[in-house]
Order: sequence, then structure tokens, then C-alpha cells
Amino acid sequence: MRRGAGLALALGAAGCFAFSGPLAKYLIAAGLTPFEAVWTRLAGAGLLMVAVLAVARPHALRIRRVRLPFVALYAVTAVAGVQSLYFAAITRLPVGIALLLVYLAPVLVVAWARLVRKTRPAPAAYAGALVALAGLGIVAEVWRETRMDGIGLLLGLLAAACSAGYFLMNEGSGGEVDPLGLVAWGMTGAAVVLLPLARPWGIPWEVFTRSATPGPGGLPLPVAAAYAGLVVVATAVAYVLGVHAVRRLSAAVGATVASLEVIAGALAAWALAGETLGPAQVAGGLVVLSGALLARTAAAARTPQEA
Repeated sequence: MRRGAGLALALGAAGCFAFSGPLAKYLIAAGLTPFEAVWTRLAGAGLLMVAVLAVARPHALRIRRVRLPFVALYAVTAVAGVQSLYFAAITRLPVGIALLLVYLAPVLVVAWARLVRKTRPAPAAYAGALVALAGLGIVAEVWRETRMDGIGLLLGLLAAACSAGYFLMNEGSGGEVDPLGLVAWGMTGAAVVLLPLARPWGIPWEVFTRSATPGPGGLPLPVAAAYAGLVVVATAVAYVLGVHAVRRLSAAVGATVASLEVIAGALAAWALAGETLGPAQVAGGLVVLSGALLARTAAAARTPQEA
């Protein structure tokens, strides 16, 4: 029962997270920079969750002093790092490809288990890592003279490293930090960390009164509506579901199920932003997902602690 509920939560989180890229593109198309978009997202979701918890579940906001460094690291890495790097990547790459890069995170978790935790993942875990890297090469079309944006690829890979930290830290937080409080303070802290980069005092707030289209063939929407969906569904709900899912499934299984965000994100980008992926990106994406699934399944086959 616990595992079934965890899988349902992980699927829900993947579906919610999938809308983050396409909805963020409305804000960027309206005139916000990537850092302004990610800051408004995290600040809005953090304030919303803190306000709701202060009324409905105030004890969830209490963090023991000994756990403050963990919460701060979670805010910097698992929230600010993932979101800002991913948002920067989607300005140079299609949403689907940026998601594929981010979801190399399962492979990085396997590497962490071997190099840092000194465990020995099954041979299939290493095979999965190689398959995923081969898929990345297909996505990037390394055989062509004109390749995909190199900076965008680097940003996506850095986001993958932070994403791996997200799964590992959610698993390692245990019962000492309330998951709702962790998400609320994580997003609020991330908004504070990103202040120097986002410079919210210079944000053109009037864009939220307009409509925008994220790209050729995209669906026009009011920017305020896109922002509301980004804050509530793709951030607050997605993070809450995700942290509860990982605590029930372990980082291994949670990261595997979360890889479905790649497929859901590509579909959301097609419906909202009018984006399409070429044959090489579709084929490479399937290879990347296959490698990530193989690596995570191999890690999960041992013990959750090894993942």
C-alpha cells in the first residue's frame, strides 16, 4: 500500500513538474529574464506555502537548529540550483531536450553511490549510465558539424547534478524535517539566494497584465494565468508530491518514475508552446530514458541506502 501510494505521488509530481518549462516560457516571452521568471515562481510558491502552513499546520514550519544547514543546502541546491539552471537552459534549448539533460540525474545518483558512498551498484547500473550517455550524444547530434547550443547543454548538465541532489536530499531528510516545511522553506530560501541574480526590484511587473505566446504555433494565454499555474501546480503541488513520493519509494525509484516528466514535458510543450522534436531527439530521448531506467532499476535492486 505504501509503495502504491508512493508511485501515485511520483506520477503526480512528474505530471505537475512537466508544465514548469512551457508555462515559464510565457513569462519569458512576455519580457522577463530567466532568473526573473524563476524568482517570481519560487517567491510566489514559497510565500503561498508559508502562509497556508502558518494557518493550517504551523508546526510544519518549525525547523530544529541542527537541521538548519540541511534546509539551507536544500534551498540552494535542490531548489535554486535546479530551477535557475533549468530555466536558463530552456532559453537556449527546446523544453524536451532540456528535460532529457536534467534527467541524467539518475545516472549521477549511481555515480554518487559508487564514488562517495563506496557501495557497489550492480553491473547493469554502469551499463545504464553508458546507455544514457550514448543517448545524450544522439540528442546533441554529435556527428553533425552544426551542433546544439553548447552553453545550453552545459546548463542542462549542471541542472542534472542539482537534480540528483534533490532526490538524495529528499531521501536523506528522514523524519526530522516535515516535508511540507522543507518545501516551503526551501522555496523561500531559494528566492532569497537568487535575489542578486533576479533583481526583482527591476522586474517589469506590468507584463502580468498582458497575454503572451511562447513561440510560433504556441497557444496564447494571459501571463497571469500562466504564472498562477506555474506557482500552484508546477511548483508548490509538484514539490510537495515529489518529496512525499521519495520518502515512500527511495531516491532510486522516485528518480526513475520522475523521468516520465520528460515525456509529459514534451507533450505539454507541444500543446502550449508548439514545440516539436526531430527524429534524432526522439530516438536519443528514448535511449536516455532507457539508460536512466536501467541504472535506477539496478540501484533499487539492492537496497535503498545504496541508491
